[in-house]
Amino acid sequence: MKSILITGCSSGIGHDAAHGLKRSGWRVFATCRKPEDCARLEAEGLESFPLDYADEGSIETAVYEALSRTGGTLDAVFNNGAFGCPGAVEDLPRGALREIFETNLFGVHDLTRRVIPAMRAQGHGRIVNNSSVLGFVGIRWRGAYVATKFAMEGLTDVLRLEMADTPIKVILIEPGPVTSRIRANAIPHFERWIDWKNSARADQYRDSLLKRLYEDRGPDPFELPASAVTAKLRRALEDRNPAPRYFVTTPTYAMNLARRLLPTRGLDWLTGKG
Repeated sequence: MKSILITGCSSGIGHDAAHGLKRSGWRVFATCRKPEDCARLEAEGLESFPLDYADEGSIETAVYEALSRTGGTLDAVFNNGAFGCPGAVEDLPRGALREIFETNLFGVHDLTRRVIPAMRAQGHGRIVNNSSVLGFVGIRWRGAYVATKFAMEGLTDVLRLEMADTPIKVILIEPGPVTSRIRANAIPHFERWIDWKNSARADQYRDSLLKRLYEDRGPDPFELPASAVTAKLRRALEDRNPAPRYFVTTPTYAMNLARRLLPTRGLDWLTGKG
């Protein structure tokens, strides 16, 4: 039975991936930040324990737990956990960027480094990083999240190049709009860090971001369920020669084409309309 450690399993993509891979015969270590969420996942029939990307000790303990349960092997890791902190770039305090990078990039990197030695020793392994369409195109109000995903893509690309002389495969998944709680989960970070009422863009916040953030308008256009990501994750894990990137949702394919064909001003016009 192949084993995989997945982060961010309390809901959305991680939750679906954990259950989907378990049904496919994988031994899944479904991790999340909060012990109460881990208890819920255990009740659902998953193996679960805490892993908080922002806490180095938590990452170390989680890797030790996973390797202890398997006798020192781990076939794959799916770096899925992340959060957003919406707001105009000019309104992002340094602390907000520090906090989001700790989770969305530094924690991902820390976990990845800790599993590579086991993968080297066993002679195989797959590192799958969940990026986003916002990992290669920017959009207003999402500067902090975009910055972390652009950075993840660069670091993952270099790791893939460096691991080419090993049996470890490094893969990116790039979803567009997928059903999840990322909007709701972003609200506490927005309220903590963004002083929008005193922003030069206060009227724009009222007319645009606040409505998108606080009003449940139903599914976004082209939104797919989390199972669409799980399907691509299975390919990333099981294809004999996995692609460097797997796109999910129509907007990801469309934006990838647009960034290749359009000049920068043309791409700015297109993304500015969204």
